[in-house]
Amino acid sequence: MHTVTERFLRYVSFATASDEESTSVPSTPAQKLLGAALADELTALGLCDVELDEMGYVYATLPASPACAHLPALGLIAHMDTSPAVSGENVRPQIVHYTGGDIPLGAGEAITRAAFPVLDRYIGQDLIVTDGTTLLGADDKAGVAEIVTACAYLQAHPEVAHRAIAVCFTPDEEVGRGANHFRLERFPAKEAYTVDGEALGELEYENFNAAAAKIEIKGVNIHPGAAKNKMKNAALLAAEFIAAMPAAETPAHTEGYEGFYHVCDLVADESRALIKMIVRDHDSEKFAARKQFLGRLTDYLNGVHGAGTFTLTLTDSYYNMKEKILPHMEMIDRACAAMRAVGVEPRIVPVRGGTDGARLSWMGLPCPNLSTGGQNFHGIHEFVPVQAMEKMVAVLVELVRG
Repeated sequence: MHTVTERFLRYVSFATASDEESTSVPSTPAQKLLGAALADELTALGLCDVELDEMGYVYATLPASPACAHLPALGLIAHMDTSPAVSGENVRPQIVHYTGGDIPLGAGEAITRAAFPVLDRYIGQDLIVTDGTTLLGADDKAGVAEIVTACAYLQAHPEVAHRAIAVCFTPDEEVGRGANHFRLERFPAKEAYTVDGEALGELEYENFNAAAAKIEIKGVNIHPGAAKNKMKNAALLAAEFIAAMPAAETPAHTEGYEGFYHVCDLVADESRALIKMIVRDHDSEKFAARKQFLGRLTDYLNGVHGAGTFTLTLTDSYYNMKEKILPHMEMIDRACAAMRAVGVEPRIVPVRGGTDGARLSWMGLPCPNLSTGGQNFHGIHEFVPVQAMEKMVAVLVELVRG
């Protein structure tokens, strides 16, 4: 039987970055290549109703043990795509037995204790790291590998009584579309967990409310030699908009339940500028207030520089799943018990981001989030301990026991 590490190393060889600008589904065709490989693997393992649908979603069911046929199915979900923020092409993972200090990656890069003091937790463990040129893809191929390996273990150990497992691997989670084409009628479970978190033991049922903001700025370009009292430099107007925002309410200055504004793209010249940002807050009232602030700032600057100079477009992305999980807190208790049963101390933390589980919870499928064991997602300093992935396989097996 393949180990979780062997599976993970195979999955990261697929370049599956999603693309926010694409209008196709999935947003990149390579995601379907991994989906096809996973569908073949699940079929070979003996799962039932295996399907790679036209939207790139992989569905499968592991039937219950005979003694547990009366129990409801439980869903396990992970996403196949990786973040487009950093290249996922030609990922070359390395396994390092960590004994302390900094970890040289290659390409002049390193995971340093100064920047990442969390390394001290992993002395004596085997860390899968990058070569310093790409992300690793533990977000969320570690989750995929853990789910598949848990199913393989249960197939190889029929003496372990377990409920039915509904499996789904989704595309495009990293660009906020992972639940867009999820077919609830195709998924036999009424409760599920995403396996998409970070450090081992983390358990999440609260996430940000999220919106995307676009600020389009229309300037007036005049030859600099004749520009006095005529030019409106859109690049400078964009800088004015950004400078008017709360300087301490950015990702670099916030943690825990603190929300933020994050400028993630800026394109500008004298004639036109476009600011793209994301808005995040756990509290729904504070989330609404953040969006209102952007509206007031836009109105104020239009009053200063002329109507129509600034145009704000706000689009809600997802909402805090807490409201939908609170009536199902037995799911949190069950996950905590499964972790403790295999020697993992659960730690309930808020997600400073979103997951497919947030969208799915609002669609009617309660779906808190479990850890994968990985760290430093979306960058070249990403890593995942072998031992953490192995523990998460044990957690998932325990979670579905009858």
